[in-house]
Amino acid sequence: MPTPASPQRRIGVLLVNLGTPDSPQTPDVRRYLNEFLTDGRVIDMPAAVRYPLFQGLVVPLRAPKSAKIYQQLWTERGSPLLYHGLDLQKAVQAQLGKDYVVAFGMRYQNPSIEKALEELRDAAVDRIIVLPLFPQYAAASTGSVQEKVMDIVSKWWVVPSISFISTFTDDPAFIGTFVTLGKEEMAKHKYDHVVFSYHGIPERHVLKGSQKNYCKLGSCCNSYNKNNRYCYRAQCFETSRLLAAGLGLAPEQYTTTFQSRLQSRLRDPWLQPYTDEVLKELPAKGILNVLAYSPAFVADCLETTIEVGTEFKELFEEAGGKHWQLVPSLNSHPQWVDGVAAMIQRN
Repeated sequence: MPTPASPQRRIGVLLVNLGTPDSPQTPDVRRYLNEFLTDGRVIDMPAAVRYPLFQGLVVPLRAPKSAKIYQQLWTERGSPLLYHGLDLQKAVQAQLGKDYVVAFGMRYQNPSIEKALEELRDAAVDRIIVLPLFPQYAAASTGSVQEKVMDIVSKWWVVPSISFISTFTDDPAFIGTFVTLGKEEMAKHKYDHVVFSYHGIPERHVLKGSQKNYCKLGSCCNSYNKNNRYCYRAQCFETSRLLAAGLGLAPEQYTTTFQSRLQSRLRDPWLQPYTDEVLKELPAKGILNVLAYSPAFVADCLETTIEVGTEFKELFEEAGGKHWQLVPSLNSHPQWVDGVAAMIQRN
């Protein structure tokens, strides 16, 4: 008698990015900020303080201002972070083929992680690989996604095998695609310096996650090793070193900085040096043409297009700079799509 065919086993893939408002209007921006800024991994203070402070004071003040910025960012396709994510999902699905089911979700707002996980459960996947789209691990980004996923699936009666890709700081395709994009910009203009600007986090986040108190917020990040593999600061510096090597830059030809701090409200030091302060000093040093990267993001969004691409450009020019150019993010570049598919297959 013929042997019965075994059921086809498929692997579920969950791609996750941070989140975006449903629209650039103030009520939707307020809902997004409420969810984002009351996450205990983002604002690590007691809930009894966090909720009243941010829901009652910070978010109501910030939402109208943020809405105006989102209105500058919005396109005919909507939020860039969303449509770039959906484009990546579609391209990775095509690359991986029928043995995989690729879903996309946002940590905050829509499409939700819960909805994306339901898609994978309905597809009866054999196991799930979760890829938070944050190159460098941070408790406030990757860690928050992991916590949310585990919280959701803990309520399922049947829980499949789940694995996480926690960091791709030094992934060859991640580095290589950014190098490709940078070289394209360098072919158009001569640059004096390259600035690698990463999203900032409070210094205490780094110290709280330090392996046996290894992290000192200093020269400990000059090498990337088993003791600081999940140190956000060390990962950023490692990404910068690898990008610089790919671009053929000497150490004095690039600077690693940190942006998007909330220090003015929280009165707490964030990772330094601060991008907005560094760029103001560059023209006085004779650095008038700067190529800027934002390598903490794999999709263009408010922090890349508006903050680095527009606001920092204006600050640089006001300080006497001549040319400031943002390298576009990876989005759904074919080289990056190949890299994501390869990461999934390796895991």
